[in-house]
Amino acid sequence: MRKRRYHIWLILAVLPLLLALADLYTGSVHFSFREITDALLHPGGGDDVSVILHRFRLPRMWTAILAGVALSVSGLLMQTLFRNPLAGPYVLGISAGASLGVALLVLGFPALLSFAGGTLAANTTVMAAAVAGATAVLLLIMAVSLRVRDIMTILILGIMFGSAVTALVSILQYFSNETLLKVFVVWTMGSLASVTGSQTLLLALLVAFGVLLTLLLVRPLNLLLMGEDYARSVGMHIRRTRILIFLVTGLLAGGVTAFCGPIGFVGIVVPHLARIMLRTSDVRQVLPATLLLGASLLLLSDILSHLPGEGGVLPINAVTAVLGIPMIIWMVLQRQRLSSLM
Repeated sequence: MRKRRYHIWLILAVLPLLLALADLYTGSVHFSFREITDALLHPGGGDDVSVILHRFRLPRMWTAILAGVALSVSGLLMQTLFRNPLAGPYVLGISAGASLGVALLVLGFPALLSFAGGTLAANTTVMAAAVAGATAVLLLIMAVSLRVRDIMTILILGIMFGSAVTALVSILQYFSNETLLKVFVVWTMGSLASVTGSQTLLLALLVAFGVLLTLLLVRPLNLLLMGEDYARSVGMHIRRTRILIFLVTGLLAGGVTAFCGPIGFVGIVVPHLARIMLRTSDVRQVLPATLLLGASLLLLSDILSHLPGEGGVLPINAVTAVLGIPMIIWMVLQRQRLSSLM
């Protein structure tokens, strides 16, 4: 058993490193192995290889790692809080709130946008709108959690809030013109390639802060796995813990949505894979495994998104769906085993 677990942790540690290198050496523009290696070892060159590697591929690689970590950790938080194996980071409508913020900006007040100087996903105004929308929904959920004790009622209300917000987005789409609608739909497909170097640093600080807060929540999360009544009996303040979990989830999932657009399935799938591989639900072990698997899954998705070749890049949301849906179906079929791990 100990030998098996050692091999699992070795795989978990090595896999993201290998995928990160593969992400750098592959892309829609082909370069030889030697050209990429020289550009890595001798940064600062002005040739095409160095420019593409350092301006595009390296920031994209770091964005994939950070987004994968953030979405996976927020998924682990939601699944542990609700004790629901299919809860994800966007179950409370956080992604829908971010989409509403962007929809209001792009479809409702397009004059506020300036498309010069980058894509929609890289526009700072759009990021601010996404953060504002996600925060608004999060504050609404927190207000409900102060009044409602039953966690499943909060889950149901969160799903209803998300559906209501999605309906508002649909109304805005219906009354928008074709050009603005196309811009918004492209944003909803998700992208890792539009985050610049300075934005990557900001995203890294945000994710690091969220993960640090999650580390402080390890003991409360393990207590919640035993049930809220048990957690309350040992002195845990349930409402305060809920609010902190909501805040961390909003910070991680909302931040990634603001920078990269909505990216689905990662937060649902990865915590399950970690539990199945380690055969435990102990958050002290599942959390680091979730970090590594989340980075690996989104790196793999980014690599696959560039398979079409010259100039062709698939939407990251389409790739995560292709990878995630079969895994979720398999998990549902294996729900007896999964339930024993929750």
